[in-house]
Amino acid sequence: MHKSRQYFIFATLTIIILVISACGSDAGTETAIQTAVAETVAAQNANQPTPTPEATIIPTQTPYQLPTTPPTLPPTTASSNSGSKAECAKASLQDENIVDGTIFKPGEQFTKTWYITNTSTCVWDTSYKIVFWDGDVLGGGYVYNLPQITGPGQTIPISLVLTAPTADGTYRSEWKLQTPDGINFGVGYLNAAFYTEVVISSDEKPEYAVTNVELYVTRDPLSGCQPANITYTAYATFTTNGPLEFKFRWGQQDNNNGGPQTVTVTSATKKTFTRVWKLGRAASQNDNRWFQIVLLEPVYKEYPIVGFSFFCP
Repeated sequence: MHKSRQYFIFATLTIIILVISACGSDAGTETAIQTAVAETVAAQNANQPTPTPEATIIPTQTPYQLPTTPPTLPPTTASSNSGSKAECAKASLQDENIVDGTIFKPGEQFTKTWYITNTSTCVWDTSYKIVFWDGDVLGGGYVYNLPQITGPGQTIPISLVLTAPTADGTYRSEWKLQTPDGINFGVGYLNAAFYTEVVISSDEKPEYAVTNVELYVTRDPLSGCQPANITYTAYATFTTNGPLEFKFRWGQQDNNNGGPQTVTVTSATKKTFTRVWKLGRAASQNDNRWFQIVLLEPVYKEYPIVGFSFFCP
């Protein structure tokens, strides 16, 4: 079709040129030839249909353009399971086994367990970690995954299999928890590390002893003077570093001292004893009353007195 149009134009121009040439060649003639050619081409083009432009191809996937500024993300709530907030890093120590100062043989293996409560509003999953913090790693690893999912208010036992060093001495191993995004945290409002402290002795017969005594006093009721008798209770907790027999007695400000008590324990442990002192409304009101623990055997030692006040406003 395109070739036919070209042939038609060529034939027409040839005829025009021959006719004009027969009449002579001058400037007017050349102008006439050019005008005839232009009119012929224009007439031919006017009869042709306007070509339709080709369709633009649109890709099925537009390449992603990175924004110049990062998009604003919705805030993560404290209850998110992802643990991506500092609010999730809250815990308290409820109890533990293997009391501090326990004596072990060199190279002896033991399992230390801390009972830790999740005091945050988050769910701790197993992407939380137990990380070595300071001291001696005691033959364990440096990082462990939390053994189980722990919800808010729940308590989880964290147990590590540790090994006593081969050299005699006192060793302390400190640990903390870690959120999935790397926030390290301990227990209590100070975020303190939870730890174990052990004594390594190669002696055949180590010198086991009472290593500590904690004494505190409570009042019932906490305030006021009802009922007629106000009850004060003293709590004394003894810590030993191994199997031991020891003897102690209570001391009391009014000389109502208790008789000697003999205690036998088969391993390093903590053991608590209580003593009650009741005061009526007619008793003198002051702040100079106290309790005391006196260790009689295997060595004699008087522990500090713990005082309390009795007032009925």
